[in-house]
Amino acid sequence: MNAQMVLTMGQEALWMMLLISAPVLGIILLVGLLVSLFQAVTQINEATLAFVPKLVAAMAVFAIAGPWMLTSLVEYIRRTLEAIPSAVM
Repeated sequence: MNAQMVLTMGQEALWMMLLISAPVLGIILLVGLLVSLFQAVTQINEATLAFVPKLVAAMAVFAIAGPWMLTSLVEYIRRTLEAIPSAVM
C-alpha cells in the first residue's frame, strides 16, 4: 500500500460522507432558516418551535432518501473491502 492509495481512499471516504450527509443537512438548514424567519416575523421565541420542525424534516428525509443512502454506503464498503487484497500485495 503506497501513499497515493491511502490518499485516494481517504478522499473517497470524505466524498462519500459529504454525499450522504448533504440531503439531510441541506433540508435541516432550509427548515431552520424558514422557522427562524417565521420567529423573527411573529416575534415568537419558543425553543420547541425551532427544534420540532427540524426533527420532523430530518425524519422525512431519512424516510425518503434512506434507501439511497444505505445503498450508497453498502456499495462503498463493498468496494473498499474488495480493494483490501490488492492493497496488501
